[in-house]
Amino acid sequence: MRSLIDELARMPGIGARSAERLAFYILKSESPDALRLAEAIRSVKENLHHCADCYNLSDSTLCALCADPKRDHTRVLVVEQPKDLIALELTGMYKGLYHVLMGRLSPLDGIAPGDLTIAQLLRRIDDPKPDAPRIEEIILGLNPTVEGDGTALYLAGELRTRRVSVSRLARGLPTGGMLEYANKAVLADAIQGRQSVE
Repeated sequence: MRSLIDELARMPGIGARSAERLAFYILKSESPDALRLAEAIRSVKENLHHCADCYNLSDSTLCALCADPKRDHTRVLVVEQPKDLIALELTGMYKGLYHVLMGRLSPLDGIAPGDLTIAQLLRRIDDPKPDAPRIEEIILGLNPTVEGDGTALYLAGELRTRRVSVSRLARGLPTGGMLEYANKAVLADAIQGRQSVE
């Protein structure tokens, strides 16, 4: 039991108390339920890997998005992690492809461009597959943090020399938000990203 609690406590966001509760829940569960959990963990570790094109999680060589001929293969939205891709997909608003960097630049943490999938992104632009259309637009969908903005700045510099347009996701005030509760960065982004009213 101690080893189960220790392993659960190593998970992000799970402290010692939560790990104990989860361990006792598993212990009290019916055997088929607990074994289904164990099988789900084993299956994820054995069957999921990164898509050969975009680095999203997939159980085949290409993820379902990259393999979908109905998606716009001329646009690529760059995100930090697969969970960011999932959040954007849930909106149903974007119909292009993605590229998952698997992190963001962070010199203080020792994360350099070579630690991310930046070279693979540039290769997708410079050397498209024979049957793939040329990528025309890169959309930077990185988190609005110091590291995310630094990564976006680095990518914009790398992309400047290539025949591709570069944009970023809009930022600013959320719908229903109040100006008085917005922080300076959100207000600055709202002012810079303002749109004309027609």
